[in-house]
Amino acid sequence: MTDATAGKPAKPAGAFSAWEIGLALRYLRAKRKEGGVALIAVISFIGIMLAVAVLISVMSIMSGFRTELLNRMLSFNGHMYVHGQVLQAPDRNEAIDRIRAVPGVVSVTPLTESPAMFTAHGRTTGGVVRGISADNLDSMSFVYQSLDEEARARFGQGAYGGDNILIGQALADQMGLRIGDLMTLISPQGGATAFGDLGTSKTYVVGGIFQSGAADYDRAFVFMPLEQAQLFFGKEGLWDVIELKVDQPDQVARYVQPVAEAAGQGAMVSDWRNTMAAFWSALKIERVAMGIILGLVVAIAAMNIISGIVMLVKNKGRDIAILRTIGASPSSILRIFFMAGATIGVAGTLAGLVLGLLFCWNIGAIQSFLEWILGVQLFPADVYMLDGVPALVDPTDVFWVTVWSLLMSCVASLPPSWNASRIDPVEALRYE
Repeated sequence: MTDATAGKPAKPAGAFSAWEIGLALRYLRAKRKEGGVALIAVISFIGIMLAVAVLISVMSIMSGFRTELLNRMLSFNGHMYVHGQVLQAPDRNEAIDRIRAVPGVVSVTPLTESPAMFTAHGRTTGGVVRGISADNLDSMSFVYQSLDEEARARFGQGAYGGDNILIGQALADQMGLRIGDLMTLISPQGGATAFGDLGTSKTYVVGGIFQSGAADYDRAFVFMPLEQAQLFFGKEGLWDVIELKVDQPDQVARYVQPVAEAAGQGAMVSDWRNTMAAFWSALKIERVAMGIILGLVVAIAAMNIISGIVMLVKNKGRDIAILRTIGASPSSILRIFFMAGATIGVAGTLAGLVLGLLFCWNIGAIQSFLEWILGVQLFPADVYMLDGVPALVDPTDVFWVTVWSLLMSCVASLPPSWNASRIDPVEALRYE
């Protein structure tokens, strides 16, 4: 040291300097006699990792359920509906052309729907018969894609000596039906006589069996050509509703006014938010509630860091006193133990992030493997409406889960680190 520099004090290291980081990481590598600290650190790491992985997995599965169910339900029920006088107006075909010309409208389908009883092989059940034109059958994508070319061509034809209809796989299993079998439909409407409305019945041929992936719909719906349905239910020339599909169903509100103007006076327009309001609200409430509950689980897992840092501070009391004696500031001590705790949280969060994403991306293979090992179907479609566990990783959810876990880890690391910075070096060394 030269005379020019002998009288100058050393420049203090800045916050989160290399020696602070190195000391914090060294403290995490506890010696054998301090094994309790290492054990609590490992437990804290595992707890945060599992909590983050579970939160990401559950939120992704709920997003997948919401998206998949909504897509399947909208495939059956449409995005928008036109009711009112336009259904009986003489120019209703022109109104359909005007609606079809509205930007964003993908398909326009006149429908009839009526309840009926289904009878076959001595078994009887109830459901809904939907009359739809064969040309518009492809508007229900999940139904149309599950049918082979022969079933699509047979729809409404008489290849087996009768009128062909389409039934769902769940209904076929329940009634013991196969393609080519006969099924009798009984309608409470029709046949008005002097003794009242006696209803009508007719035997149809099962021309195709569809699988939409939603077992409740597969069990409840039977599809019949529009003209046949109008005749069977005594609605010759009548439509019950005009169903619309749009290219952005999540922004359906912006289509309501243009469709209403295109439909003309006397038309009433509604959308899926009205028909499925209870279902959609329940999904949103469930998602928020589950996010809060699992967020608390992450917070509880992060609280284990407090125990580890408290024990570490207790074991390192002499080290803290020596560091203070040789010039370390209270803020340096706080940062050292804060970084020790935060390191556990960061490592656990990153590990949980990787674990959760890997689980979501491979959930189909995991489900198949578990079903093969256990020999049971873990996700029956007749119970859950879907034939598999869906998982949709939302980057926004992943981001907020990561931020929440890191925040809770930092919050848990602050109290014991603050206490460490307030240790009096004289008192700490008195009995050493």
